[in-house]
Amino acid sequence: MQRSTERILTTHVGSLPRPDDLIEMLGREDRGEAVDDTALWARTTEAVAASVKDQVAAGLDVVCDGEVGKMAYHVYAKHRLSGLGATDGTGVPGRKPPRDMQDFPELGTSSLGGGGPELLQSTVCNAPVAHADLAPLERDVANLRAAADAAKPHDVFMNAASPGCLRTYVPNSYYSSNDEYLEVLVEAMRPEYNAIHKAGFVLQLDCPDLAGSRHTDHQDLSEAEFLAMAEKNIEALNAATSDIPADALRMHICWLNYSGPHTHDLPVSKLINLLGRARPQALLFEGANPRHEHEWEDWQAAKIPDDKVLVPGVIDSTSNFVEHPVLIAQRLGRYADIVGRERIIAGADCGFSTYAGRKAVFPSVVWAKFRAMAEGAHIATERLWG
Repeated sequence: MQRSTERILTTHVGSLPRPDDLIEMLGREDRGEAVDDTALWARTTEAVAASVKDQVAAGLDVVCDGEVGKMAYHVYAKHRLSGLGATDGTGVPGRKPPRDMQDFPELGTSSLGGGGPELLQSTVCNAPVAHADLAPLERDVANLRAAADAAKPHDVFMNAASPGCLRTYVPNSYYSSNDEYLEVLVEAMRPEYNAIHKAGFVLQLDCPDLAGSRHTDHQDLSEAEFLAMAEKNIEALNAATSDIPADALRMHICWLNYSGPHTHDLPVSKLINLLGRARPQALLFEGANPRHEHEWEDWQAAKIPDDKVLVPGVIDSTSNFVEHPVLIAQRLGRYADIVGRERIIAGADCGFSTYAGRKAVFPSVVWAKFRAMAEGAHIATERLWG
């Protein structure tokens, strides 16, 4: 993994807007409807090439495929693991609305961004889980490698769902306990993680379970019970990545990517010590939105391991405001004061298209935000290096 040794590097979290025709094909595939695989794969290859080219042009240093070939950050796993399947919801407990949305019922679902989740079928574990098919990953790797070779970014990462993410958002309807399910997911996901590393990409583990599930799927747990579960999920992540050097790993936590009140978000101060025990060298987290920007003070007060690289969000992934570059530079300066300039990278709060079809932030605004982030990183570099 590259560090900001000569200037502040820029990256993002992963998901980016997808072309409408590709969204339509991905939706048919997800629902099990007829789709021309050759056409889908060819269109995905084109979309990845365009996305990587656009990322580099916008000033991003560390790029990915934009997750354009996936319907969402987690349900893609059903195309790679046995035992995960679509369901009409029968026998699967319904999810409560996020706790903050319960407090403000007049918001309904209007703040959730529109598009995306309603295009998906529910996915559950309903049979023994094992890694079954590396072919989809091999196509993703080939697409990203070709796109990166053409665009020549500073570095490249690829996203994958963490075991804890799948345990939380692909509910267990087969194993006797969620702990057993988690143990199985560790071994089932290990081949994907190792293959991404072998391809020469930095592996990003997506871990919304560690923060966002507190006020959603696990809102009925006590705080102590939730933190105990989060610790198990981090232990599972560590076990599943044991073959990969820490400096080839990064992890992303978030409080879920929607423009709501977020009044029940778990404070990051409750998580920092746990995150310090996770193997990935780089920690990506929210730092730009109005509910979490102040938490730089919690990072300042914490004892952060010397090997960790902080990748704070300096642009908000739920707002169509384009942040001023000077504000971005100010945010970066705060974190540089905490861990040093070489151990920070500019990032985004979360993805910009967590679900294919969700466009809470208009695509043209996404690219404007990235350009502003690159300019802000340049300003921060001038301030920090002189």
